[in-house]
Formats: sequence, structure tokens, C-alpha cells
Amino acid sequence: MCLLSGLKKLRVTDRRRRMQSGNEMRIGLTKRLFDLVVAIPSVIIFLPFLSLIGILIYFKVGSPVFFQQVRPGLHGRPFTIYKFRTMTEERDKEGNLLLDADRLTPLGQFLRKTSLDELPEFWNVIKGDMSLVGPRPLLMQYLDRYTSEQARRHEVKPGITGWAQVNGRNAISWEDKFALDVWYVDNWGIWLDLKIIGITILKVLRREGISQKGEATMGEFNPHITPVK
Repeated sequence: MCLLSGLKKLRVTDRRRRMQSGNEMRIGLTKRLFDLVVAIPSVIIFLPFLSLIGILIYFKVGSPVFFQQVRPGLHGRPFTIYKFRTMTEERDKEGNLLLDADRLTPLGQFLRKTSLDELPEFWNVIKGDMSLVGPRPLLMQYLDRYTSEQARRHEVKPGITGWAQVNGRNAISWEDKFALDVWYVDNWGIWLDLKIIGITILKVLRREGISQKGEATMGEFNPHITPVK
């Protein structure tokens, strides 16, 4: 009897796992379709505007127009992210790049405040590297610095905007940011994505949470260094 009872429990558990996997697949396909329905028309509609920004960057900041960098995507798999370039490549006498605050141009500062520098990421969404909504893709070297809980932020595709972005963006601590990312992983859905996109538009118009206190953008994530207050 115990053996039969155990087999029944295993079958029920296996059935539940299959149902959960099927639900996640349906939600994932719906999210992917939603991304394409929004991203493709957006690129077409805003192409003249994107071209204008590219021309301004070329003359004000220089070439190349696009900033490209390898970032961790779904399950930490690397991909190349595209943004409009906002900084120069100025270096000191020893060949080291100057601080972000010294390299950030007036045009670049405007693009960041209005989040226009993120627009090329629509191409990443169309390619399938990113989603419209999800945890922001950070640096590859951060992968070894996460706790096991923080690393769960990579269980979904990274996004152009996300739950952390509409709840403080760069003005909150890394720990709070990661906690919000993991909350999104556990609660994501189309209606939540729509809510986040709506709040994002309001945040961009208000230009909230652009930078961390004392930094031009966001300070480096290093859990072994105690931040100066």
C-alpha cells in the first residue's frame, strides 16, 4: 500500500510539474508575441527620429554612434547590447578611461535623462536577446558576485525597463534593486508588464531616478566593498 501511495504521489507531482511547465511556456510565448507586436512597429515609426539622434551623436560625441557591450541574458548567456553612445573615450596620461562624470557629454546627459540612449535596445528585443520588460542586463563580471537568490534575476530575459526601474531605478541600492528583480521573476505576467511600461513612461517624463547619489550614473556593484555614506 505504501508503494502504491508513493507512486500515486509521484504521478501527481509529475503532472503538476508538466502543467507548470506548460503554463510557463504559454506565458513565455505570449510575452514574446507582445514584445514583437510593440517593438517592430516602434522601430519603424521612430526610425527617422533614431536617425536624427544618430547624426547628432556623430557630430557631438563622435564615432561610433552606438555603444556595444557583452551583457548576460537569460540564464546568464552572453549577448551584445546596443545603446546610443553618451560618453567620449577620453583617457588620462596613463591610458586609463576618465571617470563617467568626466566623459559624459551634455548630449549624452540629455539622452540618459530622457532614456533615449536605450532606444537601440528595441533591436535586442526583436532579436530575442531581451524583452520589453525584465531585470536590466548588467555587467558580465557581476555574475560571480551575486548570491544564489540575486542570481535568480537571470531566470527571465533582461528588459529595457523593469520593476526595479519603476521603483527607484539607479537611485536605490543594489540590494533593493536585486530584490525587486527577483520579485518580478516570481510574479511576471502581461498585465504586470503593461503596468510597468505605463509607469516607465511617467518616470521618463519626470526624469526620476537617473543616477545614484554621488555618481554620474550607477556605482559599481561590489558586495565586498562597503559604500561610503
